[in-house]
Parts: sequence; structure tokens; C-alpha cells
Amino acid sequence: MSLVIKDLHASIEETPILKGLNLEIPKGEIHAIMGPNGSGKSTLSKVISGHDDYEVTSGSVTLDGEEILEKDVDERSRDGIFLAFQYPAEVPGVSNANFIRAALQARLPKGEELDAVAYYKNLYSKMDVLEMDRKFTARAVNEGFSGGEKKRNEILQMMMLDPKYCILDETDSGLDIDALKIVAKGVNAMRSPERGFLIITHYQRLLDYIEPDHVHVMSDGQIVKSGDKSLALELEEHGYDFLKEGELTNA
Repeated sequence: MSLVIKDLHASIEETPILKGLNLEIPKGEIHAIMGPNGSGKSTLSKVISGHDDYEVTSGSVTLDGEEILEKDVDERSRDGIFLAFQYPAEVPGVSNANFIRAALQARLPKGEELDAVAYYKNLYSKMDVLEMDRKFTARAVNEGFSGGEKKRNEILQMMMLDPKYCILDETDSGLDIDALKIVAKGVNAMRSPERGFLIITHYQRLLDYIEPDHVHVMSDGQIVKSGDKSLALELEEHGYDFLKEGELTNA
């Protein structure tokens, strides 16, 4: 089973961003996308998750064989899509513990209640992996958090919701090396034959800690080259000037 993107075209305010993008992410694999600013990486993540600022003009996105483009954000989330944002939003007045608990409760069959003891046991075990202090359960979601704390909190939510496909949009942005290692630890703890990952990043350093099965280069709304981890090393060494010179093209 896979997340399959075929000939995807999408625009924002009538400006084309995605221009016939094709990508397949089978369960059990980690795919990384790299590319210069403005190439459409974040747009791709938002289109998959259902952000209403973007208009899909053609193409398809199927999750385990089912088309999701006509579904709203909540339906896609329930189907197993999770997006970790580059800039996680604050939710004043709502504690982390209650926020995650409500999200899990909403996924249960009508009339079924979340077991509080089991919930907190699971929550604390995930927080331990991410080296998060228990005090974060009572703090409002991301309010007053540092950049690293916000990113760890995103990964905590992802670990608790246990999605089928995880999309990480520049999760490494603004992280120091210690925070990067902790976030990577959380992601690696979720690697499973039943889960696929799409990791969007500018920098090869993240891929030192989360080793991808495939690396893709995106430019002008399309995947222009794919390879293994060595492709990320090539980009780190030579930069994206290869794109301008026409040397980095599909094999």
C-alpha cells in the first residue's frame, strides 16, 4: 500500500506551483525531498494534507488506493495523514494533554471513551523518548515554547496519533544539533513496515540521523531527479547550481 501522487498540478492565487508532480511513497519507506526555495516543497505537503489556500487543477493523490483530494482536512487526518508544520501554531488556553486527548477521542467509535490511565501511560512514554519534561502536559499548545520545543511537540503529537503517512515539512528548520538528534530519535522510533514518511528538508544534516530510502530533488514544481542517500551528499557538496546548469536531470 502506498501514498501515490500522479501528475499533480496545483496553484495558489492562480499562480501555478506544482506542475505535473509524480511520487509514490510505499509503507515502510522514508522519502526525502530537497530543493531550492520556491520549488514547491511546502506546497506539496499542504496540498496532500488539504490546506484550502491551494487549488488542485489536475492530477490525483491516493492513499492506499483511495482518492483523497475531494476530502477535507479532518477526513484526511482520520485516514492516516499527519503533517508536522515548519512553523507549528500556538493554541492558547488548551493544554497539550487535553489537545492530544481530544484528537484521539475524536477518532474513537461513537460512545467509546478513551481510557485515561492508558492514555497518560502512553503519553509519558512518548515524552520520555523525546526527553520532554512532564510540565509540558499542562502548558498550552506551543505557547511560549522555543523553536526546538515546538518541533518536539509536533513529533509527540505524531507519535500519539500513530498515522499511516507522516509528512515533515522542514522539521529541522531552526534546530540546534541536540534538538535535531532528539527529533530524529522520535521519528526513528516510529519507523515501521506499516508507515511511510515524506521528509522535506533543505539540509543533508537531518538525513545523517534519519536515513532515507530515497532522496528526490524538486525544482519548479516537479521531481527532477531521484536517488539514494548519496544524492543528498551530492547536493550538499555542489548546491543547487546543478539545476541551473542542467546537470541534475532524471536518469
